[in-house]
Amino acid sequence: MRARPAVAVSILDLENPYRYLQLMGQIVDVTEAGGDAHIDALAKKYLGQDTYPGRAPGEVRVIYRMAIDKVQTMG
Repeated sequence: MRARPAVAVSILDLENPYRYLQLMGQIVDVTEAGGDAHIDALAKKYLGQDTYPGRAPGEVRVIYRMAIDKVQTMG
């Protein structure tokens, strides 16, 4: 994503195929700072666990920040 920072993210409603959100933009920041804390916060929220259980030895968590240029929605 550093070489080609144009990205798109699509979020679909599995119960309604006509409802979605699509974000298009550019990656503006890439950092490892806070990556471990972020995945642990998500594990706490969605799994009820203090630390992410799928962590592999030596893995590095990266956070990408996106500047949104365009939003499309339906539903």
